[in-house]
Parts: sequence; structure tokens; C-alpha cells
Amino acid sequence: MRGKFITFEGIDGAGKSSHVNWLADTLRQRGLTVQVTREPGGTPLGEKLRELLLNEPMHLETETLLMFAARREHIARVIEPALARGEWVVCDRFSDATWAYQGGGRGLDKTKFLTLEHWVLDHLQPDLTLLFDLPLAVARERIALANRTLDRFEQERADFHERVRQAYLDRAQHFAQRMRVINASRSLPEIQKTLEEIIKTI
Repeated sequence: MRGKFITFEGIDGAGKSSHVNWLADTLRQRGLTVQVTREPGGTPLGEKLRELLLNEPMHLETETLLMFAARREHIARVIEPALARGEWVVCDRFSDATWAYQGGGRGLDKTKFLTLEHWVLDHLQPDLTLLFDLPLAVARERIALANRTLDRFEQERADFHERVRQAYLDRAQHFAQRMRVINASRSLPEIQKTLEEIIKTI
């Protein structure tokens, strides 16, 4: 039996990464084999591209092509083989992030995004996408409290992140069957309770 593919999405500071390993452990307690991965990254080549994408200034279309190049490698080397073996894959960001960041945030032409997505993903889409959403001011405050070096996306102005958030919410409406919006303003236990209820349905 083919495995399930779950992705985590949200603006920087939404706290989604705090729940990735927790969800994977919860699924393992159900006797499932789970792979945890991330984008950009997930493979040796993808991790090299991640370093470039997070730190080097580049043209928008270069940025988008590199995102999809890393994704193609990720799908071919990690995601599809794991799903074919019946394993579950939990991924921190996937194609929805490119729609939100390069599309919503930077204004990439939607037709170009859809062309690349169709080519690179073929028919692969997550079985479930958990979109962690919260007001931008709260997300920015969380990033500031983390007191760490920010990558070039995190350093973008507030209006960029607001566009990213709105693009995510618009996409969640369009793909309501697979995308579940999580109120990320709540406490960890409250969010985990919601996640437990959601994963019972897939």
C-alpha cells in the first residue's frame, strides 16, 4: 500500500517546525514508518541549493528554478521512493511555499509557476497540508525572540510577509480538500490536540 504525504506550511515565525517531529513521532506510535524531510533541501544536492537560496541574492526566476530543481531531486530521490515503499513522508514546506513566497511575495507570474509545478510534480500532491497561520505581528515577534541570524527571506519587509500569508490563505481556499488551516496563535498542547484530530481522518 502506498504511503501518505503530509506537508507543513506557513509564514516564517508561524511555529510549524516545532510540530514536524512531534507529528512524525505520533505517527510512529501508530506503527507507521515515517520519513521527515524539508524543502528546500532533503537531499545532498538540495541542501547545497538551500544554502544558495537562503543566503545569495538572485533574480526571481533563478530563485524559482532553483527551488523547483531542488524539489525535482527531492521527489525523485526521497519522496516518491518512500511513498512507494508504503512509508509516510512528513515534509517541512513543499510546492505551496513556492506559490506563496515566489508567487505571492515576489510576484512571480502564475502561469510560470503552474507550468513548473506540472512538470516537476507531475501528479504528486500532498495527501494533507497543514497550514500554520497567525497574525504577522505575532510571527515577527517570535522571530525576534529567537535571537538568531535571519536568512534573506526572513529579512524581507512586513508587506512581503503579508502577501505571502494572503497567498497561502487563498491557496488553502482553492485546495480546501487537502489544506487545513491551523490557528498557530494557540498553545502547543492546543495545537497538538487539533493535529491529532486531523490525522485521524487520513
